[in-house]
Amino acid sequence: MPYGWTYDSVPGAGDWMGNSRCSCALCGFAALRDLLLSVGRRPRLADLYAEVEQVRGDSFRADWRITDLIRHAATCGAPDPGIVCPDDGPEFTALQEQVGAALEKEPRKEPDLARRDGRTPCDGCAALH
Repeated sequence: MPYGWTYDSVPGAGDWMGNSRCSCALCGFAALRDLLLSVGRRPRLADLYAEVEQVRGDSFRADWRITDLIRHAATCGAPDPGIVCPDDGPEFTALQEQVGAALEKEPRKEPDLARRDGRTPCDGCAALH
């Protein structure tokens, strides 16, 4: 497998200051730092995840909502993304349309299955540490 730029702060830096592991941009198994880095690198994708959360009432992970990660990245600090993927091509537009069409349908499961009982809304940085 060739070396991927996502491990670096910017493509070609060779500094290993990017993601700790290569996976999907917003992987449900990723570490907090990697998720915050991805929110900075792919803000439109993070916003699309947030739209799904808002419409469905579900959460990105049982312990973190994507909306809390976005807020944390904006207000409490996040790693410098080094590069921001614009997600402005036809593939992303098609993804947005597919997600929009899916959100118009009834959910296939109860939305609260991914929520922890008793979770409180994000209270800032302390909620994510």
